[in-house]
Amino acid sequence: AEPGRVPAARARRVPDDELERMRLALGWVSDVPPENASQRIALMMLVAVETAMRSGELCSLTWDQVHAKYVRLDQTKNGDARDVPLSRRAAALLALLPRNGESVFGVSDALRDALWRKARKRAEIVGLTFHDLRHEATTRLARKLDVLDLSRMTGHRDLKSLRRYYN
Repeated sequence: AEPGRVPAARARRVPDDELERMRLALGWVSDVPPENASQRIALMMLVAVETAMRSGELCSLTWDQVHAKYVRLDQTKNGDARDVPLSRRAAALLALLPRNGESVFGVSDALRDALWRKARKRAEIVGLTFHDLRHEATTRLARKLDVLDLSRMTGHRDLKSLRRYYN
């Protein structure tokens, strides 16, 4: 992309069958505590679809930021802090992770990316990026939240940028 030019919005949706194929490719059995990094990334994927959190936000998430009904992000991509509400499903997924360290998922963004690409190939899914989960989550959440609550949850400062994220 040219400097200063905003890339075209991605309109790719992530159907449930692709999420399921990625879950299987990452080797995670639903509702069982994960045993390795790939399985933790499967949980991360599902939490991303529930919360619209960015990969970097999830990879850097620490247990002191996780509360019963929300996650407190002190530093986000745009520099603002925000509280991300947790659905019952997101809270249940996080509860499966052991609290045996500071990091919630225990993976770096680089490791997440490498294991994601490997699983995507194994699942025979073309072009799915982890960031597509943010778009999918925003689209799903738009059915439940008014536009101002949605922008607060996703951290979008203006409605123009938010509009790029949902169908």
